[in-house]
Amino acid sequence: MTNEYGFPQPPEPPHNNDMTSSLVKEISYPLYQSKIWLRIIGIISILSGIISIFTIIGILFCWIPIWLGVLLYQSATSIEIAQLSGSKEKFTDSLDKLRLYFLIMGIMTLLGVIVSIFALGFGMLGVIFGV
Repeated sequence: MTNEYGFPQPPEPPHNNDMTSSLVKEISYPLYQSKIWLRIIGIISILSGIISIFTIIGILFCWIPIWLGVLLYQSATSIEIAQLSGSKEKFTDSLDKLRLYFLIMGIMTLLGVIVSIFALGFGMLGVIFGV
């Protein structure tokens, strides 16, 4: 087949959706393999949040582990759909939920370290001054 100038037409490139779908399937495979662990950790986190409701301080903070567990569970579901269908949207949705999980977990870890340092400092001051 030739174009209007008599030159042969280049072959048609493969459809972009097919390439994207196979690329998504290939890239999402490592996360797809760990989807069971994402779900297990998510369920454990939700259960720990529910159990912490029964403590006085836990009532204030029980929503954090529940939220983190839901994020992990939703990420596992999205990565499963992305792997099976090749959906770029579900793949990015899964990665975004993991990003948010690690962001919240990092902030909570930093707050825990800061509170521990202050508690240790006040404890040492109490020992030094005999309070």
